[in-house]
Amino acid sequence: MKQQHTNTYFDLLSTVETGGCSAKLSPGQLSQILSELPIINDPRIMVDIQTHDDAGVYRLNDQTALIVTTDFFPPVCSDAFEFGQIAAANALSDVYAMGGTPLLVLNLMMFPATGIPLEVFGEIMRGGQQKTAEAGALVMGGHTINDAVPKYGLAVVGTVPPDHLITNAGTRAGQKLILTKPLGSGILMAAHRMQMHQPDAYQMALDNMKQLNNTAKEIMQKYHVSGATDITGFGLAGHAMQMANAGSVSFVIHPDALPLLPQVTELIDLGCIPGAVWRNHDYTHNLVQYNNPENLMHQAICCDAQTSGGLLFAVDANKADAAITDLQANGHALATIIGEVTERHEKAIYFK
Repeated sequence: MKQQHTNTYFDLLSTVETGGCSAKLSPGQLSQILSELPIINDPRIMVDIQTHDDAGVYRLNDQTALIVTTDFFPPVCSDAFEFGQIAAANALSDVYAMGGTPLLVLNLMMFPATGIPLEVFGEIMRGGQQKTAEAGALVMGGHTINDAVPKYGLAVVGTVPPDHLITNAGTRAGQKLILTKPLGSGILMAAHRMQMHQPDAYQMALDNMKQLNNTAKEIMQKYHVSGATDITGFGLAGHAMQMANAGSVSFVIHPDALPLLPQVTELIDLGCIPGAVWRNHDYTHNLVQYNNPENLMHQAICCDAQTSGGLLFAVDANKADAAITDLQANGHALATIIGEVTERHEKAIYFK
């Protein structure tokens, strides 16, 4: 629901061509850049860029590790307050994906000095602060840059006991894969810009993006999950591939089991396929196998860039049904078992 606190309204989508996590640099380009950087070796570093995980983790002592992350992007929706909420939820998600608790955040804001009312700046910040407060974290300050296209997000510091850390490398063969939120937000955001969307479907996508992953994190901890990631700009295929590679396993994912936002399949049939789908497809195609390579529907869904998406986690098979029951009873009505973890094969992901 829109919660405009001023009489000034400005359509933020009028400033961007690509918003939300769809605005990321292509994962292939990013991997090339990162591969050329030196690796820092320090015994206190528990997680760094080598496994493409959601955040960096630094051990302070035997009781506490710090989780550090940042995320920011151009507007994903028209309303400033909602944009602030979504951007904050997206940034906080990295901490939840690793089993942590957010403590402190810094605002990151790029905003034009002229052309957009400054009240819109305030609405974005208020939305971010509301979501940060919901997470129980504290806003400690931030940084601004004069930029023609608004961009907003957070730098986040969280904590986790080292022996409770969840990483994308922690999956084991025989476990079941659970996805906590439906897919398709990138497709619905593109449909909104093209005026092809149904209002109820679009609003469900916004509500889905505003939802924190804190409850899902608590349920992961309850069932002693050790392997997880959140699904954002590289799509299900990209993040699942990184997770399987990090754990030296393969995933079998069943496309027909994937939870979807309303209208997504209809929009794909109508040709509403964002450019990020093809970037993610290019990134994953060597290590991802589709049962039917001619099925554009499955590929578009699996490569759709999500903003503030759900958690993908692996849980022991005998706990999977109970975890789904808990998720569905606690705000994740569409949480679903979408596949299983196997020993490593030629491909990282098999969609079948």
